[in-house]
Amino acid sequence: MKAGLGATAAGFFLRETIMTAFAEDHPALGTYPAGTSGSSIFLGGVFPLTGPYSSSGKDEQLGFQLAIEHLNNGSRVTEQIPTLKKGNGVLGKKIEFQIADSETKPDTAIQAATRFIRDNKAVMLTGGVSSAVSIALSKLGQREHVVFMVGNSGSNDTTGKDCQRYGFRAQPSAYMAAKALAPVLAREIGKDRKAAYLVPDYTYGHSVYDSMKEFTEQAGWKTVAEQLAPLGTTDFSSYLLNIANSGADVFVNVAFGADATSSTKQAEGFGILSKMKYVVPNISQFQAKEIGASIFGGTYGTQAWWWTEEGTYPLAKFFVEDFEKKNHYKPDWGASEVYVQLLVWADAVERAGTFYPIDVIKALESGHKVNSIYGEIYYRAGDHQLVRPVPVMVGKKPNEMKSPDDFFQVLQLVPGEQVLPPLAETGCKMSAIGG
Repeated sequence: MKAGLGATAAGFFLRETIMTAFAEDHPALGTYPAGTSGSSIFLGGVFPLTGPYSSSGKDEQLGFQLAIEHLNNGSRVTEQIPTLKKGNGVLGKKIEFQIADSETKPDTAIQAATRFIRDNKAVMLTGGVSSAVSIALSKLGQREHVVFMVGNSGSNDTTGKDCQRYGFRAQPSAYMAAKALAPVLAREIGKDRKAAYLVPDYTYGHSVYDSMKEFTEQAGWKTVAEQLAPLGTTDFSSYLLNIANSGADVFVNVAFGADATSSTKQAEGFGILSKMKYVVPNISQFQAKEIGASIFGGTYGTQAWWWTEEGTYPLAKFFVEDFEKKNHYKPDWGASEVYVQLLVWADAVERAGTFYPIDVIKALESGHKVNSIYGEIYYRAGDHQLVRPVPVMVGKKPNEMKSPDDFFQVLQLVPGEQVLPPLAETGCKMSAIGG
């Protein structure tokens, strides 16, 4: 110990000496050690602030900002996670950040994330709502050796055939959501049903359709129509006409964001929703707000999280209160996912004792359980899928709502372990950690 140092200063000196030793033991990789050499670190958030998924993108941004505030200053949430309770950033370094708009386009997202890596030496990136964007950013993280914590992404491919060692996903996969939802649909709607699907024509839509078809048919349903529509479609009339004439008694709308809102309103105009049961495999409060409970009431689906889970998981109550105080609405599941992923990443860094990406990835892959707003969660090492509960929901009718934000009833919280796909069936061939 250096002569003349007090206990606090001595502890700081010892910690800095240990951290310097860590840095000296590791070769340069990605933005390490350049991005960690000062008193702060930089995180980049790439969200769709314009385009068909902009409502969820803005929600993600607000969850990102709240997580950084809590990590920098401490909160009632971080107090319950032993490695984070200090509230002094991550490994004693203050977090700085910037936000970029992906415009719901993979190329735009890559350009923004690349700027964060090269100009700001980002040590971690997060964002995405479109699975195509999320997969592209995961691949960028792999190439640049920078961890990417996926915001929203429902495609099976994200942790399947397109899995990356530097990418981690919080949202339940399409397989997980469908396996949780199908038995509830069979119980609530009936086993002998005919289903027609409206499907976004890209990786997310195909994954959800394939998984929903698989598990609903196991439950006794018959698939009678699949209508593929490009992302960003505004006129769904030709697709909906075919669905109306399909003989189906269940309409499964795989569209998300603004596409889901537009297609739902047009389906109502066609009289489809008065004749068929309605299922939206991934539903959000923004759709419910824009469409209204008079139409959306009775709609079945799943979400990654819903704010009434504050009654189930103690940390969710603190998160909802802090988010609502700051942003004046209840958080949706996009905010929850980005928030959770930042805290889980920070916990892994603290446990690793370094920002060196290989050590951080190994800490994330260790199976270590973290207390969170979803309860105890962890990443499966083989595909980097977060193991967490899947809420199965139904929309409330106007007379059932207890508050303006009370859009959904949680019918069942399905444990993640019960709906994970077998690793051998995911198609994931994890890339090398250093390449």
